[in-house]
Amino acid sequence: MKITLRILVLSLAVWILIAPAAAQSSYTSYKSLMQKAEALSKEYPSLCSVKSLTKTAGNNEVIVLTIGSGDKDSKQGVAVLGGIEGSYLAGREIALGFASSILRESTTAEIKSLLDKVTFYVFPDVNPDASGQYFSEIKYERNNNATSTDDDRDFSYDEDPFDDLDKNGYITIIRVSDPAGTYIESAEDKRVMVQADLSKGQTGSYILYTEGIDNDKDGKFNEDGDGGVNFNRNLTYNYEEFGENTGLHPVSEPETRAVLDFLFDHFNIYATFAFGPQDNLNPQQRPAGPGGMPGAAQTSAPAQDQPAPQQLQTPPMGQGQFPGAGGGQMPSGSQMRRITGQNRKITSVQKSDETIIKLVSDKYREITGIKGTPPVKSAPGNFMDWSYYHYGRYSFSTPAWWIPTERDKNAEAAFLKYAEENKIEDVFVPWTEITHPDFPGKKTEAGGIKPFAMINPPSDKLGELTAKNYKFIVAVTAMHPELEFLDVKSESLGDNVFRVSLKVHNKGVFATCTEAGQNNLWTRYMQIRFEPQGTQKFLSGDKVQRINRLEGGASSEFNWLINGRGTIRITAGAANTGTITTTLELK
Repeated sequence: MKITLRILVLSLAVWILIAPAAAQSSYTSYKSLMQKAEALSKEYPSLCSVKSLTKTAGNNEVIVLTIGSGDKDSKQGVAVLGGIEGSYLAGREIALGFASSILRESTTAEIKSLLDKVTFYVFPDVNPDASGQYFSEIKYERNNNATSTDDDRDFSYDEDPFDDLDKNGYITIIRVSDPAGTYIESAEDKRVMVQADLSKGQTGSYILYTEGIDNDKDGKFNEDGDGGVNFNRNLTYNYEEFGENTGLHPVSEPETRAVLDFLFDHFNIYATFAFGPQDNLNPQQRPAGPGGMPGAAQTSAPAQDQPAPQQLQTPPMGQGQFPGAGGGQMPSGSQMRRITGQNRKITSVQKSDETIIKLVSDKYREITGIKGTPPVKSAPGNFMDWSYYHYGRYSFSTPAWWIPTERDKNAEAAFLKYAEENKIEDVFVPWTEITHPDFPGKKTEAGGIKPFAMINPPSDKLGELTAKNYKFIVAVTAMHPELEFLDVKSESLGDNVFRVSLKVHNKGVFATCTEAGQNNLWTRYMQIRFEPQGTQKFLSGDKVQRINRLEGGASSEFNWLINGRGTIRITAGAANTGTITTTLELK
């Protein structure tokens, strides 16, 4: 009996040790994500709490984990978001993995000290309706939620979805042999289809479509599928009215409203880290896009898409859907001011903020060792731009993983070569002939790169990827703005009159707020408050004064003339910087 019990205990110990590693060897389903989040709150009850913010149209909960010590909301805050676009599954793993890692390391001196100063708000998946498609019987890259929409404006909803014609559980593309087509097989890789180049004497022989049939017989394929609205196109900065996937109006969806309301209500947050298609953490600063963020060059295509083939009637993998029903009312003028945070429109990154972005970008490359530059993925109404321009916070975003591609090389061919060199298997569906009701008498084949493969790492790489990004966020958070008093002096001038002087110094690297956010309605002004005691009176200087924005290493000096002896108390700071206090005896 003792031997059996000992074996059981040892087996349990081994399972506990290997469970975290095993959990990182596969992508996390919605149900498992919720269970893991709840388990963290139970294992670390004093440091972690889980809150449900809302339920989506697909009846999935959007949650936030609050991680810190003491009075969490009274300290500086950092938001970490995954699921910005549902097809970028790695972001969900990194966000949840970050929460798990920082709690596991919470007893170390470094992390304990950090959690005493900064609170982390972790949103593992802000669009669970979309990311859930990866775990469905039929897989395709989906970024839209479950809100029913009339994408083709024919007064019918979700009537022309994808169809799994080769019955393999993946939605890829179909190619139809046709002399009038404009596509040919790529010279780089015969499995890949590219547009014929007339300048090279090439003529097309294929027409391409997304995998499916013309269900509503309107001459278009898969143009009105399940859902919806893309969280990452439903935000207010540079919002595209009547755009694809953008919603009936800005912030039309319950998950978008809930996440933004939470962020607006937490004035202590000074920076956001998002894991999705946008990128401003690479050193090659591309021309600014509509939002001016480095790496946000404008494109008319949805954020995740490759340039769409001419004959494709809907963009690949569930994108390009036009909103027809989002529910809710258009925001009023006051609500829009709440959403945008300011009246003055800023359209480019401010100079001092650009310096910090460059610094953080260099730190990202240094810590993660990541190579190359990710493809430009931007779209109107995305989170990265909103967080900087309308929320007024330091905003960082990265897909965290991408395939290094040489300029002027076909991305799909480069991916297949990369997969072969790195022994990544099962990423391509071989072209297989099928019978298609819309193309009688024409050779029609289904095949192509499997959904999710090009934008997400193999599952066995998730542990390493999460560890590197955890280390990065911790290192950057350690550069948070931090106030201190310097040169605190009191000088007796006789007749019970004292001159009090001091400096408020930002010893952090980050400024006390972004330059873009210093006049934003959702950034609290820093104040210094002088609290005399008893019969003490002010002869000069104000009891409460505003402290102007302080760059890293900068100071602001204050002085007062006080009549009366005794103890004085001086407090300085704001929600997003934390507050500091000192006392001084006048005698």
